[in-house]
Amino acid sequence: MLILLPPSESKWNRPRGGPADPSTWSFPELAPVRAEVAEALSGVSRSADAAAVLGVSEGLLEEVARNLVLDTLPATPAAQVYTGVLYDALDLASMETAARRRANRWLVVVSALHGAVRPTDRITAYRLSMGVTLPETGPLAQRWRPALDAPLTAAAGNGAVVDCRSAAYAAAWRPGRDLARRWVQVRVPGASHMAKHTRGLVARHLCEVGVAARTVPAVAEVVGRAFDVELHEPARPGAPWVLDVQAP
Repeated sequence: MLILLPPSESKWNRPRGGPADPSTWSFPELAPVRAEVAEALSGVSRSADAAAVLGVSEGLLEEVARNLVLDTLPATPAAQVYTGVLYDALDLASMETAARRRANRWLVVVSALHGAVRPTDRITAYRLSMGVTLPETGPLAQRWRPALDAPLTAAAGNGAVVDCRSAAYAAAWRPGRDLARRWVQVRVPGASHMAKHTRGLVARHLCEVGVAARTVPAVAEVVGRAFDVELHEPARPGAPWVLDVQAP
């Protein structure tokens, strides 16, 4: 099974330790695009219009400056780098050993800078969103789309794809038609804060229950053990199923 998560805008980095080694990250076939995006981000981050290009306020320029030293900052597991509402609800560190092992296999964070990483990949805190257009690279979702297709399709294997991403990150990869029949988007009515919180709880529940669901109805059955859910069939061929989940 593959559970897709968005990154968080807020990120944490440990203060000490060795730098990241990209050769150790999951999905090594993404290395060329990772290097391209990192170089483009570095160029933008040292420019006078960095805040405008990256879509951040002037008050976040200190975070933008970290983009210039990503190869020297201490590496931190992605599970700790990404913070915020969804990741607080997921709370991977508090899972029992078996659930945490499943989470490390099933969870994939779709990243504007790295393409895709698993919780154990040691990265560094950065400032870049998928909705950004970098000079030379172009719109990031469009740049990542062809690169992500093969590795994420392989990561899904014969299991379901449970999509907890936000719209900007969902644009970076859509399962192909053969896989789409096993693809379900988790939709939570209500405010953005509660939607993020609930998606984190859903991801945690799936890892704790440990059923490697191969069909979307099987996913809905497992999630329905802890939440009120309503499953909707795809609106058209190639579109995802939609699982409405009521916030607890």
